[in-house]
Amino acid sequence: MTTSRTVRRILAATSLAALTAGAAPLAPALAADGGVTQERLLDADKEEGNWIQHHKNFAGHRYSTLTQINKDNVKNLKVAWTMALGGIESGGIWSHGGLEGTPIVENGMMYVTDGWGSVYKIDTRGGEGKLLWKMDPKTDREWAGAVACCGVNNRGVALWGDLVVSHTLDGRLIATNKETGQVAWQRQVADPDKGETITGAPLIVKGLAISGVGGAEYGIRGWIAATDLKTEKEVWRTHTIPGKGEPGSETWKGDNNAAVSGGGSTWVTGTYDPETDTIVWGVGNPGPDWDNAYRPGDNLYTDSTLALDATTGKIKWHFQHTPNDPYDYDSVSENLLVEANGRKLAIEADRNGHAYAVDRTNGQFVWATPFVKKVTWTKGINPDTGKPFEYDPTKDVQRYNPAATPSAENKNADFCPGNMGGKNWPPTAYNPNLQYWYIPVIESCNRVTHEAMTQANLKPREFFTGGGPSQPFRITGSVTAIDVKTGKVAGKHETQFPLLGGMLATPDLVFTGEPGGGVMALDAKSLDKLWEFRTGSGVNAPPMTFTADGKQYVAILVGLGGAWDKWFIDSTPELKNIQTGSMLYVFAL
Repeated sequence: MTTSRTVRRILAATSLAALTAGAAPLAPALAADGGVTQERLLDADKEEGNWIQHHKNFAGHRYSTLTQINKDNVKNLKVAWTMALGGIESGGIWSHGGLEGTPIVENGMMYVTDGWGSVYKIDTRGGEGKLLWKMDPKTDREWAGAVACCGVNNRGVALWGDLVVSHTLDGRLIATNKETGQVAWQRQVADPDKGETITGAPLIVKGLAISGVGGAEYGIRGWIAATDLKTEKEVWRTHTIPGKGEPGSETWKGDNNAAVSGGGSTWVTGTYDPETDTIVWGVGNPGPDWDNAYRPGDNLYTDSTLALDATTGKIKWHFQHTPNDPYDYDSVSENLLVEANGRKLAIEADRNGHAYAVDRTNGQFVWATPFVKKVTWTKGINPDTGKPFEYDPTKDVQRYNPAATPSAENKNADFCPGNMGGKNWPPTAYNPNLQYWYIPVIESCNRVTHEAMTQANLKPREFFTGGGPSQPFRITGSVTAIDVKTGKVAGKHETQFPLLGGMLATPDLVFTGEPGGGVMALDAKSLDKLWEFRTGSGVNAPPMTFTADGKQYVAILVGLGGAWDKWFIDSTPELKNIQTGSMLYVFAL
């Protein structure tokens, strides 16, 4: 087993020259613009042709006001250029890496990552892509790949000043000089010796890089951490599983000291409300996943939306969706910050198949509605409390629908949506004009075999799940639109395969991709398909849009990664013929 001391030796021995080996000669630099600042991030939507935040803006909308490509001419969209990337090498239990990142574009310069965390700077001007440099963090593939729960993935970078800020699977935060591709500094944020990894893009707030962590399936204790990009030091770290005596610790009961291995990972990039200086972040499942009798109580703050003071990391409020979760129903998804009917809302498409709205000033429940076609684990969500109808606060172990709940009494349980969720990590998008919220849906059921856990089962870097899934059911997908004014489904576009890549919204269009290789544009109102292009490889990343030389482009990374082809492929057998790849596609009229 690799130790933290060994990791430090590896990092110390990795020279800056090695990190930037093979970098291409630099193109002439753009005129100095002072770099990315908090003011620019706050006003990101005003930079129409740029995409300088992971979710486009702090509110997480993934909405662009660009209209050169619209519903009248999108049928003429063609491939403008492509670029082959790397990062599909195998590692650990994984046969290949994948692409899940969102490209970042500033003044025609694009920054993308591959699954192993290499960063590529590409000049998009002149109607073609030119690679300027590549930063390879030299992640130990066998070591990191063996502990990565759910694939070799990296979801992108952030910009601050003259730095490109990124994470690596083995838990580092790296700051790279934007012009030269040289690593300025790096620090270890997560500890893979404990089963901690990082796959999400950083969120930059007031010069702090906010990092989440993966690894709930390994019995970690989750957290969100902030690093000062000027001092290179950690400013705060907030654990999502409270320590003894802290608020919420009373929701971890029993004799197993279950909070120590409680999970609560935070592996999807959150959002930020500057009006209240609040970071809103989703928290994943408790551990072990499917043996909730091991961990009696509601298990805060797992399966919750957390609001944190951006300056101190102090928890302001929380809202929990599935207390004492026995289904692996993460609430790790991004929370979009919207306003509807005079209320300031945080909206989240939960893995349990329901879309939620809470008041983002205090966490008060507003509404919930199912966005999948089939829900069997519960009769529904109580409109007064926001909890499942079956939730009984007097019971320490919840059974919800007992026939659909894995337990010692029900060793093989079928439930819908399946444990991959009605929506997994792929991001939603929001059209503020229509007030439509677009969700990439996994229409699914699955079967879980329960296994009772003991403290002896808890070992570092080994799965601690309380059972495992199988896939005897066909899985499909959809784009589902929610009208946030009413909290009701406004439309659904059915797809052959689950949507594993995420959404982009423009004034009259919605873009997405699917694992069969298609990239498509839908009418934002009717969800009718207006355009599609077959890429020849699976899409596992969200699209984005930008301008270069005054021309609008749509870009998307193509290369199926994640856990689908390892654990869920039997539910989509046609995808067995989809080849791996690592390609950037850029489209234009």
